[in-house]
Amino acid sequence: MKRVNFALTLSVIFSISLFAQSKNEDDIKAIKNVVQKAYVDGILNLGNISDIEKGFHPGFILYYEQDNHLNQLPIYTWIELVKQRKQENPNGPTEKFTVKFIMVDATGNTGIAKLELYKGSKIIYTDCLMLLKFEEGWRIVAKIYHQHK
Repeated sequence: MKRVNFALTLSVIFSISLFAQSKNEDDIKAIKNVVQKAYVDGILNLGNISDIEKGFHPGFILYYEQDNHLNQLPIYTWIELVKQRKQENPNGPTEKFTVKFIMVDATGNTGIAKLELYKGSKIIYTDCLMLLKFEEGWRIVAKIYHQHK
């Protein structure tokens, strides 16, 4: 009887562990999808504005250092810059950005993605994105980055 209870307990723990792992993998896949569609295809490659708005939270802030000062760029300003660039070049850049995901993790409703952005074989940026999971799904809420020389 003890062996049956032990086996049943192990089976339940294993099942819960697999479910949690599967859920985490689903979240990681969803985070990668949002980053690709809203950020890489949308912002960087001058894609669909509605994809950008769906993937970025309205409270999103890009934080960057300039002359030893912390500066901020809100998403609504960034979207306006994308719109201006799209008017100048409706087809987007001739050489598109591509992404390499270095690390993606999710815990509960929080997520983080560290990625490298390339043009051709040349690395241009390393980004760290913070995401939160809302009722409508994962949304990017903050970014810091390093620009490679």
